Amino acid sequence: MKKIFFLLLSFAAFSDVKLPSLVSNGMVLQRDMPVKIWGWANPGEKVNVTFKGKKIRAIGDSKGNCACTLPATPAGGPYEITINEKSVKDVLFGDVWLCAGQSNMVINMERVKEKYPADIASANNPQIRNFFIPTAISKVEVRSDLPASSWLPVTPENVLQMGAVSYFFARDLYAKYQVPIGIINSSVGGTPIESWISEAGLKEFPAYVKDTSRLSPPSVIAKKSTDRGLTEKWANPAYVPKGWKRFSIPGFWEDQGLRDLNGVVWFRREIEIPSSLAGLPAKLFMGRIVDADQVFVNGEQVGNITYQYPPRRYNVKNGLLKAGKNLIVIRVTNTAGKGGFVPDKPYELIVGDQTVDLQGNWTYKVGEVFPPILEKPAPSNFTPTALYNAMIAPFTSYSLKGFVWYQGETNVWKPEIYEQLLPALAKDWRTQFKQPNIPFLYVQLPGFQDRTMLPAESNMAVLRDGQLKSLSIPRSGMAVTLDLGEWNDIHPLTKKPIGERLALAARKLAYGEDIVSSGPIYESNQIEGNRIRIRFRETGSGLSINKTDEDELMQFAIAGKDKKFVWAKAIIERNTVVVWSDEITEPMYVRYAWADNPEGANLINVEGLPASPFRTDN
Repeated sequence: MKKIFFLLLSFAAFSDVKLPSLVSNGMVLQRDMPVKIWGWANPGEKVNVTFKGKKIRAIGDSKGNCACTLPATPAGGPYEITINEKSVKDVLFGDVWLCAGQSNMVINMERVKEKYPADIASANNPQIRNFFIPTAISKVEVRSDLPASSWLPVTPENVLQMGAVSYFFARDLYAKYQVPIGIINSSVGGTPIESWISEAGLKEFPAYVKDTSRLSPPSVIAKKSTDRGLTEKWANPAYVPKGWKRFSIPGFWEDQGLRDLNGVVWFRREIEIPSSLAGLPAKLFMGRIVDADQVFVNGEQVGNITYQYPPRRYNVKNGLLKAGKNLIVIRVTNTAGKGGFVPDKPYELIVGDQTVDLQGNWTYKVGEVFPPILEKPAPSNFTPTALYNAMIAPFTSYSLKGFVWYQGETNVWKPEIYEQLLPALAKDWRTQFKQPNIPFLYVQLPGFQDRTMLPAESNMAVLRDGQLKSLSIPRSGMAVTLDLGEWNDIHPLTKKPIGERLALAARKLAYGEDIVSSGPIYESNQIEGNRIRIRFRETGSGLSINKTDEDELMQFAIAGKDKKFVWAKAIIERNTVVVWSDEITEPMYVRYAWADNPEGANLINVEGLPASPFRTDN
């Protein structure tokens, strides 16, 4: 066991050793470069640091800050770092990545455990460590430390709380290089990019600082009222239903006879359980519900979720199910938009080796109707700089290997400025961390929402275009995920390929491998009579078609000078794509995969990586 001895605080009788939250047991420090270790000491206090037998001396400054720099250290460990009479144990030197963004970076392995059971069962690698930063918001003050958290090694139990994208990313890098990987996950669901940028980084966007309220989409709150279902105990098996109407699950109540209703609607269904399954534990899947729900089985609540995005997967305990009739009751609350049950999700009860299909006929009754909603200010996590101040600024002294960014959904309502904000974020973080050439990797948003059958405008497509243009950021890489979305879920569960594609980008940018790390990227176009020829970079071994659904290229559109786009024919020719339509005799512009959910977009390279959406009319 190697020991590194250093001292960060004074020996004053009433002074406690104070270290940042990140400097704790199990931490991963960046290998092969000088590493700053900082903390807090009384002003003027002498600091003695011992590292590999060498002593380093420092003094606490007038503000009580103290720091030292450890020399570059190769990958390895574990080490024990002793601070006065305290020890920081199980320390590794390896590669540290900051993974940040909004909910799709938050989503952990527990959320995808049904999709990746083998990956979870085999997740046992103490050389991969995860530090998840709890949500913290600071609208004005730049914080000096993070909320309390801890470094956790990857085990089948710990990995459930690790971000799915960041885990698969880290796993691939470790498999390739066999060096410890540290993941710092700083991400919060439903947050815009401007809240992650410092005040200095937003200096070119004065409106974000001067008027935060108008730059944030409004939130809503409903007045309180009484839910009959609660007072009359509709979940109780002894309740005798009267006046309940038929309802088909999945589906939304606005499509089944309840017009523009914001409020609470109750649903009930009786199912038969054979005696052979009575008393057994079960798993209840109720797809995805908009917005909040409480689920009762035979009068006992088995689960509830307060917002629309998480999948409903509830455990039914031993002894709750009985032979014969069993009652399932669901209380759904919705405050805006369509309320109900999202299609194309699992609705079933699994008991033993049998599955009870819960799709189809239910009954419903309205328990509460909300009066007109009242607008309130946007949440504080929409405030520019608020998340940077609390969740990034406290550890800008921590040396890193690179950044990984997965965010954008919250900025879709105003997408045009994203192509300026994303480079601003990368520049700001590189400046704040004092690592001007650090790799910046990010995820282009996948498909989401209903499919359109004709070429149309799309805010989501505009934002993806801003992400594409941000490849102008030096030493940046983008993972295209258009093929990995779900039309009915802003949080698609196919996270493994996203982590793997980010790892490819890291291998090329951060580790210098000569590999194909991206799908085709639009480069230029040339009009040739009634056709337009498109050239790409990142073509790898050549352009190809993903023939999962179609044998020809899909989702290409073409237009003349009026920019009225129609679907086009497209073929691969000498590693370019030629696009035309008999409807357009003088073409000027081409778009590819330009939609919220451009299902069927199938241009790839031979390596199987999908092409980014693009347009030539901007």
